[in-house]
Amino acid sequence: MADVTSKPGNPLLSTMDGITTASAKSKSVKPSSSGRRLTKAICITVGIVLLVVVVVMVILGFTVFKAKDPVITVGSVSLKDLDFSLTPLNINASLDVNVSVRNPNRVGFRYNNASALLNYDGSLVGEAPIPAGRIGARKTTGMNIVISLMADRLLLNPQLYSDVLSGSLPLSTYARISGIDRDVRLCF
Repeated sequence: MADVTSKPGNPLLSTMDGITTASAKSKSVKPSSSGRRLTKAICITVGIVLLVVVVVMVILGFTVFKAKDPVITVGSVSLKDLDFSLTPLNINASLDVNVSVRNPNRVGFRYNNASALLNYDGSLVGEAPIPAGRIGARKTTGMNIVISLMADRLLLNPQLYSDVLSGSLPLSTYARISGIDRDVRLCF
């Protein structure tokens, strides 16, 4: 074997010398100006696209997906049960109320337990529980509610006798259903 380390002019040694010499020198490679312009253009484009997406989402959030209150409509009220006895004076009555709840939102929601209230001349005379449930997006759900009439409160009202003699009994119903949107989690 020949000794290659000490002979001058050896092509293998000079090639290796060139590599070690070149790697020992640190050359800083500067990116070309066209590469920097391309990177800058990409960053600006991505930023503009993200800004447009955020603006569109905010506009949709305040217009189309804004949480609206459900619309509760009382369809019919009928006397379901009436028990009357004179000794002792006892009156029990139940009203069958047909209620529909329309969800105008584009997202379905779940509602909690609630109650329907029956008022006569500004005082509470009946109440019924509304069980928790779910209403789909832009759907209407019907409910049949049985309201137990508090006859003692109704009979104590001095306006009752004149209303009965006139042939009409003005009752008002009130129901408040609170819930939460299923998908966007907005309370209303």
